[in-house]
Amino acid sequence: MPSFRELIHASLPLLQQAQIPQETAQVFLLELSQKESYDLYLHYEEEVPAELAKQYQAGMARILKQEPMQYVLGYSWFYGYRFQVNENVLIPRPETEELVANILADVDAYFADAETVEAVDIGTGSGAIALALAKEEPKIRMSATDISAQAIEVAKANAANLGVNVKFMVGDMAQPVIEAGMKVDLLICNPPYIPQEEELEASVKDYEPHVALFGGEDGLKFYRQVFAAAPRVLKEKAMMAFEIGWNQKEALLAEVRKTFGEVRAEVVQDINGKDRMLFVYFNL
Repeated sequence: MPSFRELIHASLPLLQQAQIPQETAQVFLLELSQKESYDLYLHYEEEVPAELAKQYQAGMARILKQEPMQYVLGYSWFYGYRFQVNENVLIPRPETEELVANILADVDAYFADAETVEAVDIGTGSGAIALALAKEEPKIRMSATDISAQAIEVAKANAANLGVNVKFMVGDMAQPVIEAGMKVDLLICNPPYIPQEEELEASVKDYEPHVALFGGEDGLKFYRQVFAAAPRVLKEKAMMAFEIGWNQKEALLAEVRKTFGEVRAEVVQDINGKDRMLFVYFNL
């Protein structure tokens, strides 16, 4: 059997040819072997166990066809937690972790005096946002919706694995919240926001669910839906938090003013200085 070093190095030219980052080989083998980087280096020249080598080679064949590594593994890491993922849900992104961090900071400030914060995550997918928030902030009582029953099954599995109690509802955006007669303090949504005609990388276009990617002709379709539903689901003092496309700031602020008038709305930049989060506050 090849050594760990030989197995990784044999993949590098193939990854380069497929225009996939070469560090994918090491990351994938680390995840499969459940080793830390330092541990892998200590065993770099040792033979790879036969079953592990077989898993690596089969998985790498899928990765070389542009299938996301997270789908090959069956999981993705988000906010320090491991989430089951498959082709029914988007892979959680690092920028969405920043949304979670900003929401947690705002909950501490905006709802400082509240014992409980009723929250809903609209379009939850794998449940990454809802479950990370519920794990990190005990005062949050979380519900979540998704139009895809298959996505809700993934989110339920993740909730069970993380030991989090979340009320999951199948339906279009905020409609299940309205039908349940719920009122929430905090509405979170990372909607499909890619314009319909925008070109995507093959690893996204060919594998991730389009229903969770595309937001109509201008990418704003689902923001408008949530804005329109907001008066029916929000309490008097409430907050909304969204992930947004890097170039959607002005259009979304205009939609906020059009729908709600003069409310406090803030766009927050991510670690790379891009406009990626929208927060709207009511009854200050």
